[in-house]
Amino acid sequence: MKTQTKETQEAVTPEGAMEILKEGNARFVQNLQTDRNLPEQVQETAKGQYPFAVILSCIDSRIPAEMVFDQGIGDIFSIRIAGNFINEDILGSMEFACKAAGSKLIVVMGHSSCGAVKGACDHVELGNLTGLLSKIQPAIDSVEEAGERTSVNKEFVQKVAYKNVEISMRQLKEKSPVLKEMLDNGEIGLVGAMYSVETGEVTFVEL
Repeated sequence: MKTQTKETQEAVTPEGAMEILKEGNARFVQNLQTDRNLPEQVQETAKGQYPFAVILSCIDSRIPAEMVFDQGIGDIFSIRIAGNFINEDILGSMEFACKAAGSKLIVVMGHSSCGAVKGACDHVELGNLTGLLSKIQPAIDSVEEAGERTSVNKEFVQKVAYKNVEISMRQLKEKSPVLKEMLDNGEIGLVGAMYSVETGEVTFVEL
């Protein structure tokens, strides 16, 4: 598999970028990962990088974006933070990835059994983690649930994780005029995704 170049990046459409990720995840699930010469890719990207997508995901050790999408060095920008929420620094990173570095697709990816979501649902307080988990509270408040509203309720946790992706996507458009303009012009795409830690499968959701 060749490393991304300026030419291949420019040729990719937002829709094409999503297809590349879908196909990569299918290979990952089937254990048919592409054979790559990683040291060679290190050399090829030493003087420049041309990633076709930027992926915001959780820091959870079970979801390394490059692996679950079967991508190599120089293929994607990977932004990771517990709870995969949006803040100014992440927006700035996305603006760099798309406007300055040419990426064609933004993916906001949550996952099943998310520890950050569980912690937020349980109102965990621990140092700086308290403030981080508070960023997920809007998703909790947005989910209607007659039953238990804690991490004991797995269905509730999953609903909150999904809603958190939805809110992050909305905030991205509301808080970044740069990205919104690119989206409106069709220069980039924006999709949500949910990763299953049980199966390794990524489900894309266009909200």
